[in-house]
Amino acid sequence: MKRVAIISAILEDPINNNHQFNDVISSYQPIIRGRMGIPFHDEGISVISITVVGSLDEINSLTGKLGNISNMSVKTSISKKEII
Repeated sequence: MKRVAIISAILEDPINNNHQFNDVISSYQPIIRGRMGIPFHDEGISVISITVVGSLDEINSLTGKLGNISNMSVKTSISKKEII
């Protein structure tokens, strides 16, 4: 069964971490339904929201890989309702 989740990420050094972030995201493209990013150029950070539909293992794996990127904060909210 699959669930809907929102992954929120804050890149505190987007100039140096953007490539690594995009590499991780592209490897999970099949479960990603949407992505919105807001750059804060003056503050030197980027705020990103990713909507995914996948198994708990897929969602947790993506969250874990993003959380391993230096200077990045990641939080995930997962729906309680399972979908087909």
